[in-house]
Amino acid sequence: MKCPFCNQDNTRVVDSRPVEDNNAIRRRRMCDECGKRFTTYEKVETIPLIVIKKDQNREQYDRSKIEGGVLRACHKRPVPVQKINELVDQVEIEIFNLEEKEIPSTVIGELVMNHLKDLDPVAYVRFASVYREFKDVNTFMDELKKILK
Repeated sequence: MKCPFCNQDNTRVVDSRPVEDNNAIRRRRMCDECGKRFTTYEKVETIPLIVIKKDQNREQYDRSKIEGGVLRACHKRPVPVQKINELVDQVEIEIFNLEEKEIPSTVIGELVMNHLKDLDPVAYVRFASVYREFKDVNTFMDELKKILK
């Protein structure tokens, strides 16, 4: 690691500790030449994930889209924000554990619905009504019947 002050490459790590979210490591370094200290952060580099939309367009994976959909489904429901974040984390872990470079949005939607079903049935039906594009009351009722069984 090069020193940002004198540009020498003989630096050493003085202290290491995980960052709050445990997704990176904070390292305090000291330059052996000039004696100044600086901080670096190491983070695992992930392969960009591409989502294949229903219309076959492709776009880069965006966690905030899952969060937004779940938040809308849970609007005015007694679901703590912590539970929503845990749900999104679980879905994201499952997505990346598939180890695919491209993933259909339908797979993501099904994962979200599986977790929402356990979290809050009303939020599940709300999400399903948008995700599955219910055309009429009968398809809506069919989904409700599945939950009641």
